[in-house]
Amino acid sequence: MEILAHAYRDDGPGPWLLLIPLLWAAIAALAFWLLRRTVWRGGRGPGHETPAGLLGRRFAAGEIEAEEYRARLAVLGEGRLSGRRRT
Repeated sequence: MEILAHAYRDDGPGPWLLLIPLLWAAIAALAFWLLRRTVWRGGRGPGHETPAGLLGRRFAAGEIEAEEYRARLAVLGEGRLSGRRRT
């Protein structure tokens, strides 16, 4: 019984006590980083272009003409405006 009484009388838990909070901080930072790269980006990661961005890329590559680009861009703009309330 005396051995147990003396086991906790030394200089305290030591520097390893910081290991648990540092481990949780690392896990939280990793979770934040993963969410930032995937979910919070709105699904616009690599390979996910917006319709306007895709249209601009096709126009820049010469796949579509300026008239078609403007017409399609106007249609995309109308779709965005129709979702809003007009006052």
